[in-house]
Amino acid sequence: MSYLIVFVLVSLSALFSGLTLGLFSLNKTDLERKIALGDKQAKKIYPVRKDGNFLLTTLLLGNVAVNSALSIFLGSIESGIVAGITATALIVVFGEIVPQAVFSRFALTLGSKITWLVRFFMILFYPIAKPLALALDAILGKELPTVWSRKELKQIVRFHEDAKESDLDADEERILLGALSFSDKKAEDIMTPRTVVFAVDTEKVLTKETINNIKDSGFDRVIVKKGRLDNVKGILYSRDLIGVEPGTKVDAVYCRDCLITIKGNKKLDSLLNDFLKKKNHIALVFGKYGEFRGVVTLEDIIEEVLNVEIIDEDDQVVDLRAVAKKKAKKMLER
Repeated sequence: MSYLIVFVLVSLSALFSGLTLGLFSLNKTDLERKIALGDKQAKKIYPVRKDGNFLLTTLLLGNVAVNSALSIFLGSIESGIVAGITATALIVVFGEIVPQAVFSRFALTLGSKITWLVRFFMILFYPIAKPLALALDAILGKELPTVWSRKELKQIVRFHEDAKESDLDADEERILLGALSFSDKKAEDIMTPRTVVFAVDTEKVLTKETINNIKDSGFDRVIVKKGRLDNVKGILYSRDLIGVEPGTKVDAVYCRDCLITIKGNKKLDSLLNDFLKKKNHIALVFGKYGEFRGVVTLEDIIEEVLNVEIIDEDDQVVDLRAVAKKKAKKMLER
């Protein structure tokens, strides 16, 4: 009979200890996400897990009560020193280490199977546990949801892509990381600098040679200016030169409403909204003194989101920002 009582008390100690670690390793936010995805085990656990302080006080009260009862009972059948050593060994090994190791690994599965027992203990200890939980709520506040920063989300994505068990592939990782970095960047970070922008004047006569030069420039969109480059008037598409008679002025063929003007510090997410609202896909970037600094296109923004270089069928120059850096380096070396 004595062995049976000891077995029951140690089992209860293991149960309370394992549940404490296991259930609190299940984050409320994670459970809510799993429930939204149709996880039945998470749905069973959430009702007892949502009131964290009440669950905590219930499990701790049960654990303390059982461990105290075990020590007292062993003291009644063994000598003081033997009882103390036996109680400590049983509690540490079978009441703490083993159950916590098991529950930490199978918390969702085991927790969902014995939620009915947790509810029973919550009702049993309610007169003591609930007031203590309310006091903790008043002092510490309710348990806050878990919110990850952008940097943490990036690391989570990288971890999942590297893990063998993950179904996230390299392309999905690249796109997710690009999207998470998207709103941190400004227009000036991705613009094509003015140093490599190909521009023609509104008064320029489109001779056969000029048309061929524009087509051969490697740019499918050409800036149209009037006088100085800071005085930009619109965009000339190289495809619009098809069928243009030599002798026609640029002023007659360029698009006047195909661009918007922005500051260099404009965030990319805000710029994307502007593109979508105004149905434009080219923006001129100007500095704080009104000087023309470069060009940003919708294609540039998509490249940042997808984290990959998109090559237009009309493009001959792949990375104009790289060209600008090389050009600046050569100028400094002179």
